[in-house]
Amino acid sequence: MKTEPDVFSFDDLVKAKKRTTPWEGVRNYQARNFMRDHMKVGHQVLVYHSSCEVPGIVGLGEVAREAYPDKSALDPNSEYYDEKAVKDPSRWVHVDVKGTARLTKPLSLAELREIKGLEAMLVLRRGMRLSIQPVTDAEAKIILKLGKPAAL
Repeated sequence: MKTEPDVFSFDDLVKAKKRTTPWEGVRNYQARNFMRDHMKVGHQVLVYHSSCEVPGIVGLGEVAREAYPDKSALDPNSEYYDEKAVKDPSRWVHVDVKGTARLTKPLSLAELREIKGLEAMLVLRRGMRLSIQPVTDAEAKIILKLGKPAAL
């Protein structure tokens, strides 16, 4: 799950009540479909900082609540407002994510590109901008081994 640290960082997730927050504002149908159709309570997620000086994987979380309507799409005062969502309140959804561990060795995008076994990882594809992307079990195993997560 990508996030821009100047908008919402892994530290912000950790500081949230019960280290849990709705992952709101996703406005891409493919990313929405990943959340809606595949993310289940207890699934582990990688938290990736993007659009920053050193993009990369910085922490881990888990799905704490499965997909439900993202009310920010209905709020005209929200930057995530979508007037079309008023007619279809479930047009945009989000999941709740709980921060569970910080990587003691954050893995930068440059490092990820050099790691054997991660060549097919979606985040490494040029131009890939989806904020929610699937990760294979094999890729996750490599990342967890190298990132040395420390529970919060």
